[in-house]
Amino acid sequence: MATLLGLDIGTTAVKAGLFADDGSLLAAAREEYRLLTPAPDRAELDPERYWEATGSAVRRVVAAAGVDRFSVATIAVSSQGETVIPVAADGQPIGPALVWLDNRATAEARQLQERFGLERIYDVTGVPSVVPTWTACKLLWWRAHDPDLFAAAARFLLVEDFLLHRLTGRFVTDGGVQCTSLLFDIVGRRWWGEMLDVVGVDARRLAEPVEPGAVVGTLGPSAAEALGLAPGALVIAAGMDQGAGAVGVGNTGPGIVSESTGGALTLQASVDRHGRDPSRQTPVYIHSAPGRYLYCPVCPTGGMALTWFRDTFGHEEIERAARDGTVDYDLLTQLAATVPAGSDGLLLLPHLAGAFSPEYDPNARGVFYGFGLGHGKGHFVRATLEAVAFMLRRNVELLAGAGAPATEIHSHGGGARSPLWNQIKADVCGLPVITLRGEDAAVRGDALLAGVAAGSFRDLAEGSRAMVSVDRRYEPDPLTGRTYAAAYDIYRNLFEALRPVFAESADDAGRSEAGPT
Repeated sequence: MATLLGLDIGTTAVKAGLFADDGSLLAAAREEYRLLTPAPDRAELDPERYWEATGSAVRRVVAAAGVDRFSVATIAVSSQGETVIPVAADGQPIGPALVWLDNRATAEARQLQERFGLERIYDVTGVPSVVPTWTACKLLWWRAHDPDLFAAAARFLLVEDFLLHRLTGRFVTDGGVQCTSLLFDIVGRRWWGEMLDVVGVDARRLAEPVEPGAVVGTLGPSAAEALGLAPGALVIAAGMDQGAGAVGVGNTGPGIVSESTGGALTLQASVDRHGRDPSRQTPVYIHSAPGRYLYCPVCPTGGMALTWFRDTFGHEEIERAARDGTVDYDLLTQLAATVPAGSDGLLLLPHLAGAFSPEYDPNARGVFYGFGLGHGKGHFVRATLEAVAFMLRRNVELLAGAGAPATEIHSHGGGARSPLWNQIKADVCGLPVITLRGEDAAVRGDALLAGVAAGSFRDLAEGSRAMVSVDRRYEPDPLTGRTYAAAYDIYRNLFEALRPVFAESADDAGRSEAGPT
């Protein structure tokens, strides 16, 4: 039996899924890693952790499926965007991966925005605001602050590029994962030469761009040994996790809005071309579906806000879950379920790594507001779940204004495993929330693209009919929705009231780092 292997290299974990060539899921596996945060505005990872976690996840998923290693005929890889890795000529890392969450390049972001202007940047890249997240800003930071590393790097690779090189020996990328690098022209589907000149990186120091869904090469012998597979499998570039995830929920044409609550919160709406949003506020990506684009608002700390709470305040739940064989997140949401909608006035601004769509304020930070002596741990958990739902509503409204209104929301990502969270999202947004069978949409999208490349499916439409099916539908409760409407207004007003405070705090921090004058 030939099988299709989907690999999604996320912010905090590698996810692997093994599918039969008819689209049925055989097994799934996940291997986590923890980011390094040497300073409040920094997020790094040893690049080898991506490869080690990939090897572990692949070995586990093949063992769980009980298939022969020779059966894996096609492998498709998607990844997070923006995270950049400096490598030597042989592809070996010479420095840390600067993770997309890293905000050190604030000055460089301002420099690039002033140099090109937001209108030109949006027209070329689909990016509505210049923030430290984008790869170009990080490269410019390296050039200014670590010139030896910048000069020594033979290439700068995104995470997908790094994995594709490990698998095939080729330096290849695709427009779907490069579209938020600020280095790529999403209309011309090529490197943006003017931006490369300003950043100081020749195209030969990047990877060769192909279309999402393209066959990159075949699995090499050393990579096959590391993964426990047989060499020769086709390797596919599947694009950014958001594009692959949209494919994985059947969001390849107009009329569907999907959302993913993983480490980040993202929304997806398929569109036929760039330039449909007159406000220029909606991020536009290159879709993993051929010939299409993707509206993709992003909020950096979606599920990661809950992960932070668990890691910081949920030690009791972590220990209990390890002892009883339960899930620590489930224990936390059980606490949240005992708290009424609105968390008795407790609100969270969940901007633990700056605010993206639609506020675009890298200076924003997390804020718990309105708590008193009567609030307990369950209130803080529920307020975190509600805050992510408020961010979701903000961006559903943004998409509606850009010509992509939602009649229902297809939910995927780790957050979709929580019935409570799904119901909160439905009540906050006033729209049905639909979850799908199979937990990880990006991995399913990878497998769909692998199936098309291998000839198992004629096209994505046929693959979707085989692989995408509804699990559960959550209808909004109008009464609860009225409670959330009032809380949502406070949430929006609180952010705007604190925006000048965020800016002042960032200025103070900058002066402190600069030292006495």
